[in-house]
Amino acid sequence: MISRRTFLGGAAAASTAIALAGCSTDAGSSGRVRVAFPGGGSRETLDPHVVPQFLDQARAKACFEVLAGWGQDMRPEPRLAESWESDPTATRWNIRLRRTTWHDGRPVTAADVLATWRRIADPATSASAATLYRGVDLAASSAVSDTELDVVLTAPNRFFPLAWGAPGAEILPGGTVDPSRPVGCGPFRFASFLPGVSTLYTAFDGHWAGPPASRELEFLVIGDETARVGALLSGQVAWAHDLRTTSAAQVDGDSRTRLVAAPAATHYSLPLRVDRPPFSDPRLREAVRLGIDREALVRVAMLGRGRPGNDMFGRDVEYYPADVPQVTRDVDRARALVAEAGAQGLAFDLQASTVAPVFPGLATQLAEQLGEIGLRATPRMLPSENYFVSIRTTGVASLSQTGSLPIPDFLARRAVSTAVANNYTGYRNPAIDQLVAAAAAAPDPSAPLRDAQLLLRADSGNLFPVSGDYLVGTAAELTGYDPARPNTAAWARFDQVRVD
Repeated sequence: MISRRTFLGGAAAASTAIALAGCSTDAGSSGRVRVAFPGGGSRETLDPHVVPQFLDQARAKACFEVLAGWGQDMRPEPRLAESWESDPTATRWNIRLRRTTWHDGRPVTAADVLATWRRIADPATSASAATLYRGVDLAASSAVSDTELDVVLTAPNRFFPLAWGAPGAEILPGGTVDPSRPVGCGPFRFASFLPGVSTLYTAFDGHWAGPPASRELEFLVIGDETARVGALLSGQVAWAHDLRTTSAAQVDGDSRTRLVAAPAATHYSLPLRVDRPPFSDPRLREAVRLGIDREALVRVAMLGRGRPGNDMFGRDVEYYPADVPQVTRDVDRARALVAEAGAQGLAFDLQASTVAPVFPGLATQLAEQLGEIGLRATPRMLPSENYFVSIRTTGVASLSQTGSLPIPDFLARRAVSTAVANNYTGYRNPAIDQLVAAAAAAPDPSAPLRDAQLLLRADSGNLFPVSGDYLVGTAAELTGYDPARPNTAAWARFDQVRVD
C-alpha cells in the first residue's frame, strides 16, 4: 500500500526554476497585482463564452460581467441585473438592468443581453453555457427599454436566474467579441495578451461597483504547481491558484505568505466511459465503486484536506440528497464482480494530468486500490494544456474536477443528453432530461432533482470519490480576498484586491 512517506516524497520534488519576463520581485509594484494560474498554452483565447479552465473563467470575470453571480450558498446574486421576477408559470421573466457602460463608453443595453444569449445558444460558438440558453425563445423575447427585458422561455424554468451566473455567461456588446482585443464592462479593461504566457488588464474606473483597488491586474501562466509556489514565495506573484496540500503547509508556515482555504469546495471525479468496453459492463463500474477506499484517499493523497464523496455531486449545496447511505469499500464484493465479468487482470490506463495538483497522487493511489480487486490501472499523464478536451474522446477512465455549482446547473449543463463540453463518460439518458425539465417546472424541485442524482449515481459511470479544500496562496500583504468556492461570484474576483 502506498505510504504517506512515499506520497509526500513524490509531492516534494525539486522546484522548477522559472523566469517571468518583465516581472520585478514585487508582486504588486506600481499598483499592479500579479496572479498565477495554469493555462492552456498557445491555444488560449479570450472569448468569454469558451471557458474550459479556471484561468479562462478568472480572466472573463476581470473584463466582463454577468447578469447575476452565485453566492457561497449557490443562489443568484444581482450584478448587471438589478432585479428580476417571473410569471406564475416561470415561462416569462422581466429583468431590469442597472445603468452602466462598456469600456468604450457605449451604454450596456437589454439588446446586448439578447444578442449575447443568441451567440451562446448558437452551436457554432461551442459555448460552455449553451445548454442553459437554448430554452430562450429569442424571437418572442424583447427589449422593453434599454434597461428592461421581457424574456419568454419555451418551457417553465424556475432556475433561469442560475443560468446567468454560469461560467461562460458573460454579456457582450452587441453579442460579439474580438478575442484579440475584447471589450467588456467588467472592473478591468483589456491591455495585452500573449497566449500561454500572460494577460494584462488596466483599471476601469467607470465600473458600476466603483473603481478597482489596484490600477493593473496581470494573469501569469505558470503550469507547474511547484513553480507557482516558488513565484509566490519569491514575491513575483501575489496570488497562486490551486495548491497541493504539501505546498499549502509550506505557504501557511511562511511569514511572507498566507493560505486561503475554502473547505471541500473542489469536487474530484473518476469518469468511466459507459459507451465503450470495458466499463460499458455495469458490473465493472460497480466493482470500481466498491474498490475505492475514500477515507484513505483523503488521508494520504489529500493529507486530510477533503472529505469522502458519495458518488453524487454537490455535497453541502441545496438539493443534495444527504440521506443516501455513504458508499464504503467492500473488497470481497468488488473482486467477485470482477470475476463475474471475466475481467481478472484487466489492464487499462487511468488518465490524469498536472492540471490539478492532486491528480498525480490520486491516480497513483487509485491504481493501487484497484489492483487489490484484480484490475490493473496504470496512471497515464496527459498534457495539461488540453486535458479536459482530450478526455472527452480518449481513454476509458480519467480524473476530472469541478468547482462548486448549483445542483440544477450541474444537471442542466453536464448531465442532460445535449451536454457535450463536460460529458466524459458518454452517458446519455432521456430520463435525466425529463427529470431536469420536471424540476425546472416544479414549485418544489426536490424530488425530481433527487431522482436525477440517484439515477446518475447508479448508471452514468461518473464517480465522485472525494472532494477537496480549494487552496490558494497569497502574499501576506495582499488584502481584499477572502475564502470563496470556485465558480462563485466572489471567487477569483480581484477588483478589491491590493498589495499594501
